[in-house]
Amino acid sequence: MLRRLYEWTMAKAAHRHASWWLFLFAFMEASFFPIPPHPLLGLMCLSQPRKALRYAAFATAGSVIGGLLGYAIGHFLYDSVGTQLLALLHLTQSFPKAACYLREYGVEIIVLKGATPIPFKLLTITAGFIGMPLLPFFLASVVSRSISFMIVGVLFRLFGAPIKRFIDKYLGLVTAGFVVLVVAGFAAATLLGGGGAKNAAMERCEKAILTQP
Repeated sequence: MLRRLYEWTMAKAAHRHASWWLFLFAFMEASFFPIPPHPLLGLMCLSQPRKALRYAAFATAGSVIGGLLGYAIGHFLYDSVGTQLLALLHLTQSFPKAACYLREYGVEIIVLKGATPIPFKLLTITAGFIGMPLLPFFLASVVSRSISFMIVGVLFRLFGAPIKRFIDKYLGLVTAGFVVLVVAGFAAATLLGGGGAKNAAMERCEKAILTQP
């Protein structure tokens, strides 16, 4: 079933309204859809590199707005909808850990998500559940989703179709390198104060995954 869903998603890359399909998939993926929009974004950028930045902007906007839906689900509908969504997506066991990290680190976790495999939908639903302030959540989501999608758009815009092979092989490293300055800033703040407390918080959060939400 997942394979059929993936193939159906990829078929939308050739649609005349592909940009809006990309927006829709990014919107849904940020709250409940299991297929990430990155493969679709890559195909669209490959077919028309000059529109790569536009496509990346569509994906970023869709994901940020979809993140607000995920936040609303976590905040208002966690018991009736959120728990079932997490179960369907096999994220129930990860929820306590995500909640702990968001309480301890807030926007840092959302921003750094751009360099990690953490499902964005897990963070959006969890942020709503714990009542994270909406404006910081929104701004952090813009940064995180821009990191995730705009790098692909910029690389395709600058180098065109030949960059596809490089992206397929090294996108993870490129993304990680892009956010290293952000990580360095957080690390500096930790060294300047509260390093021991943060280490203790990380240990608590790693153990929190053993506790049911």
